[in-house]
Amino acid sequence: MDRMRSLKHNALYAIRRSIGGISALLLCAIILTGCALPSLENRTESSALTPSQAASTKLGVAVAPALATHAGLTGIYPLPDAHMAFAARMDLIRSAQRTLDIQYYIWRNDLTGTLLLEEIHEAADRGVRVRLLLDDLGTPSSLDPTLAALEAHPNIEVRLFNPFVVRKPKFIGFLTDFPRANRRMHNKSLTADSTATILGGRNIGDEYFDATDGVVFSDLDVLAVGPAAADVAGDFDRYWTSASSYPAERILPHVGVDQLDVLVRQARTIERDPAAEAYMEALRGPHVVQKMFDHTLPFEWAKTQMISDDPAKGLSNAPPEALIAHQLREVLGEPTREIDVVSPYFVPATTGTQYLTGLAASGITVRVLTNALEATDVAAVHSGYAKRRVELLTGGVHLYELRRLPGTHHKKEQSPGPFGSSGSSLHAKTFVVDARRVFVGSYNFDPRSAYLNTELGLVIESPELASQIEATFLAVVPQLAYSVRLDQNGKIYWIEKNGDKEIRHDTEPNTTWYGRLGVWVLSVLPIESLL
Repeated sequence: MDRMRSLKHNALYAIRRSIGGISALLLCAIILTGCALPSLENRTESSALTPSQAASTKLGVAVAPALATHAGLTGIYPLPDAHMAFAARMDLIRSAQRTLDIQYYIWRNDLTGTLLLEEIHEAADRGVRVRLLLDDLGTPSSLDPTLAALEAHPNIEVRLFNPFVVRKPKFIGFLTDFPRANRRMHNKSLTADSTATILGGRNIGDEYFDATDGVVFSDLDVLAVGPAAADVAGDFDRYWTSASSYPAERILPHVGVDQLDVLVRQARTIERDPAAEAYMEALRGPHVVQKMFDHTLPFEWAKTQMISDDPAKGLSNAPPEALIAHQLREVLGEPTREIDVVSPYFVPATTGTQYLTGLAASGITVRVLTNALEATDVAAVHSGYAKRRVELLTGGVHLYELRRLPGTHHKKEQSPGPFGSSGSSLHAKTFVVDARRVFVGSYNFDPRSAYLNTELGLVIESPELASQIEATFLAVVPQLAYSVRLDQNGKIYWIEKNGDKEIRHDTEPNTTWYGRLGVWVLSVLPIESLL
């Protein structure tokens, strides 16, 4: 009898396990089915304006005389100040007559993000065709109803790059399709009438425009008109039609265009909020775009080349020669005298470390500015840099780590010059070769930018802009950043300058022991290729 009871118990247990296994398989099948991407067939076809179409717009007419005087050159105007960079975007949207092509990695559902979306909505209402391409990882799910409503507008199309079908939580997409979900579109550009573009390091969010009490990024964008702007417009077409760009209406829950009334009310509420006072003041002037119309904006006219990844990189299908890392070496050229690297997320890995120390060994001055541990917003990335510091310093590379600084509204006199308004964390991405050629864009000196994310930028042949960055390295950076050095025993220490006074730190300044321990643990994990 006991044997029979045992057999019965075992049989029931086996049945329950089978049912449980079948249930688990069914659940997995449901999840995987729910994560299947929609078809890309029959997407609406569109393209950037032709040169003759662009020339007939208000922007085209405004820049025509200067372009004629500077044949083949691009007009460059740096936008280091956060409030100016925000106002320039708003003004450029307002100035568009025919098209707006907008591409970003991050778009926050906050003060600045809402105001810019409403400005885009108003442009569409007056007949401007808007194409908005957003990376889906950097776009919060809370924006889904607004994006769906914008998509419902007859003059607006929204597409999501490498989207997540399951909207909440998005991390399910990493579980079901990690190779694709791990590849993101890091490009950042806003182009009006295929004539004027703003590109650089800034995403769309309060931390990029100094509208938060938290982390404020020191960043750099440029306004560009001329051949490079037309190239950016054409490059946008490549991404818009790529196999990674999905119409939002096929991903997001449907909402009516009347949902845009919510966006309008949110924007009006923000405009009346005292917290937005600085932005309303910035929009009242001085206007960068208006100066362009008045022919008083002091452009730097320079030979400029746009470089970007093949969007097929988003699906791991781009050949090596189509990647921005290859293009950057080709266009910037090999340094003969010096190279300055500004990268908030600096992870040189083995190849980059050998490259930079090899340059230093040949007598070339190599200077690198990145975030100190106290200033970084991604400790894991800092771990990838920290493990290479001794080798870099031993090899003759000069390392500087930006300290955590107050925002511009606290100490306007402290400014990293061309790297952006002073803030609590570096975000500008700039390389300068031989004080002649400058890269400004979205590319970080790390494996993720080189092999995983897509990137965009300009290489500018401008001794004037290059000399500004070099002067910052020589005069300003030592006052705002720690100089990282090695003692005679090969141990790292940090020098902080306060006027003529030098303060030595033998551990990473303004950090805790458990914070440093966490970085060390991360540095020994095999994650460098993901950083």
